[in-house]
Amino acid sequence: MTTLKVSSYAIFLLSISGIIYALVFNPADWIVYAISIVLIPTFILSLGLILMAQVKKEEEDERRNEPFIGY
Repeated sequence: MTTLKVSSYAIFLLSISGIIYALVFNPADWIVYAISIVLIPTFILSLGLILMAQVKKEEEDERRNEPFIGY
């Protein structure tokens, strides 16, 4: 789970920095389109992964015995 958290936060920071770059520095149109096509869905995906990696109190024992492998 730690690898999932670290990679999710790295993707989150990368996508946020790209989106802020497009908003602040006003690059060429094709760069803004590329950022919007790639980084906005990546931002949403990373938020979902961060939320999935958080452990609830009642699920701590289950995750310790049986790690999350996907659905």
